[in-house]
Amino acid sequence: MSVTAADFGKVAVLLGGQSAEREVSLKSGQAVLDGLLNRGVDAHPVDPGADLLTVLQAEQFDRVFIVLHGRGGEDGVIQGALESVGLPYTGSGVQGSALGMDKLRCKWLWCGLGLPTAPFAVLRSDADLPLAEELGFPLMVKPVREGSSIGMARVDDSEALLVAWREASKYDSEVLVEQWIDGPEYTATVLGDEVLPLIRLETPNTFYDYEAKYLNETTSYHCPCGLSEAREHELQALALQAFRSVGASGWGRVDLMLDQQGNPNLLEVNTVPGMTDHSLVPMAARAMDIDFDELVWKILETSLEIN
Repeated sequence: MSVTAADFGKVAVLLGGQSAEREVSLKSGQAVLDGLLNRGVDAHPVDPGADLLTVLQAEQFDRVFIVLHGRGGEDGVIQGALESVGLPYTGSGVQGSALGMDKLRCKWLWCGLGLPTAPFAVLRSDADLPLAEELGFPLMVKPVREGSSIGMARVDDSEALLVAWREASKYDSEVLVEQWIDGPEYTATVLGDEVLPLIRLETPNTFYDYEAKYLNETTSYHCPCGLSEAREHELQALALQAFRSVGASGWGRVDLMLDQQGNPNLLEVNTVPGMTDHSLVPMAARAMDIDFDELVWKILETSLEIN
């Protein structure tokens, strides 16, 4: 039986929030809102404050489309709050959201399951810096629980490592340091039980940073990604395994890189990926002839399935 716009009832599109990714979330949320309205959904923007649950109940919303990036929206907090009042929502549940947001515990889990990821160390104080240096330079430094490449840096020596660690620690009490991977980067979009075509990312920047993601016009996106069909299927299967291993569901994205020998290294899971005009999920959907309005409809349908 096909789903109609009326089946969704009144939908709150959560956008903005108070994380470091607020501006991206506002853009993503507006795009999602427009797409739902184009399909006839009774959708309304809600920029959450401390009284969010009161607002959602007072306005008699039937379900929630979460487009909050980063802390408070992508880490299980809002998911738990919505479950406490019985409101269905899009995307991963509490566990999948919390683990997906936490790069360190994600990597611990993947290592335990034998899934490939780059060698790493965790910094909690200056005293931990020698642990990172043992990995060998160059290194990638990133806050454990931030997105959109916020607070990330590549470092080539001890002095730069100290500076990068102190900058990243402004965002998180735990900082992840990974062995630098010198190879192509790919992203895999998960939609329901399907992995969409891989996208290969190419940027003249040192890495795929905030500017490359949202501001620059010099970033190249290759879809088809240039891999053989068999190799692409292998990486898609790995991405789906990584996504499911953290308990993620509904929709999301898994990022990975290949090293110089062609071996894959899982980077992270995104459970509320960007939905701006520069974003990767809509790009992968277009490769499957799924336009943006249809994409947000399909994502909203996941709120019917899991709640």
